[in-house]
Amino acid sequence: MKETGTLRNAYFVRHRAPGATPARAVIGLEAEFNLIIDGRRRRPERVFGDPSRLVRRRMIPRTGKSFQLPAGGAIYFDTGVIEVATPIVELERGCCYRATRLLWEQIRYLRRELDHWEKRHGCHCRLQGFSAHYNLSFSGKRKSKLRNATKLAYLLAHILPAPVILLAANRQSSAVGVRPRGTRIEVTADFTPDPALMLATCAFIAGVMETVLRWEDFGLRQLQRDGIPRITPFRLQKHSSRRGWRIMSDSLGQNPFASDVNAPLWKLRDGRVLSLRAIAAETLKPFRRQIRRISDSNTLEHITAVFEGNARSLLDFETRPETYDDVGPTIDWGRRRMRRWSRSKYEKIIHRVIAREPMRIGQKRYRVDRMNGWYQVEFREVGAKRRRTFNLDELVRLSDGKKVSSGGPRKRKPTKKRRA
Repeated sequence: MKETGTLRNAYFVRHRAPGATPARAVIGLEAEFNLIIDGRRRRPERVFGDPSRLVRRRMIPRTGKSFQLPAGGAIYFDTGVIEVATPIVELERGCCYRATRLLWEQIRYLRRELDHWEKRHGCHCRLQGFSAHYNLSFSGKRKSKLRNATKLAYLLAHILPAPVILLAANRQSSAVGVRPRGTRIEVTADFTPDPALMLATCAFIAGVMETVLRWEDFGLRQLQRDGIPRITPFRLQKHSSRRGWRIMSDSLGQNPFASDVNAPLWKLRDGRVLSLRAIAAETLKPFRRQIRRISDSNTLEHITAVFEGNARSLLDFETRPETYDDVGPTIDWGRRRMRRWSRSKYEKIIHRVIAREPMRIGQKRYRVDRMNGWYQVEFREVGAKRRRTFNLDELVRLSDGKKVSSGGPRKRKPTKKRRA
């Protein structure tokens, strides 16, 4: 898993302009890939320069060096990897399915562009899965010395490792991390080539955070109160490049990524010795309600089945599955296909923005100029060229009120002929 930080102003705008961050809770995913060309790892910056030379369609520029993909998300090159990210999704029932679906839509679009590029250049390109980041916003409404992003991340670093290792890791994984990022929390793990397991990972993390945010404070004593098992020894390591913590291969006395997940190898503070699966199953209990609330019963059943040994974890394979080394040619939702959720309101607005449709707001027409982070969109007034910035909630309200309309010519109503 990558150790250096990657996201630069992509999910939440850092400046203090009013309306720069959404008032409601949101979620977003991102994935990083190594680029393999004819069997050799290559830096995408050296091969393409920037994403606009890989993607054929004209893209909307974004903050920094990223671009808005026609599939709705973002693409950028960062320290030798290709990174794609989803737009923000409202944290509500179905959000984990929507976010996971969105990430795989970005991956599919990127893979198709690589297919076209390799045909033109007579070579073979592969996307090798590298890491996945699960981002959830953190509201400052109840913020205090006992309830801040740093304490929340530290608490989550004691809750998430065993379950996330089972849901997202493989035999070559090396770490699971949690980072406080001001207005959000970022959980990092290896990329998971199985969409159903990625969905389960996303739902578990979101359900845990939604539960923990309802606690009075983020102290470690909450773990004992809710019966969450704690492995001993347990040595969190600081992240090498950003604030945050990681569970590494040597943090628990032995390597959890290489050990038998069904064997009782892990001593707990209460004196019991349990398997990694049994620890994950116990950890799940306080969070089941919120996981079901924001996902669905099928996803919760899948998580439960993995923890009970009735569904495969990638750690059940002796080696890392080959699908890690060539992501995207086929995308299979597999055995646990859930009902399709409609696009969220934010998604619908984003897709309209990337279609570059002129928008009529009041008596004026605007065209999209650029994305300012994930929440704000900069427009230029047609004719006058004056800039105006709207956030997604403003655009949703205007759209719901039918004040935003297509900027095309209006059709005149047929007039009735007067009788002679």
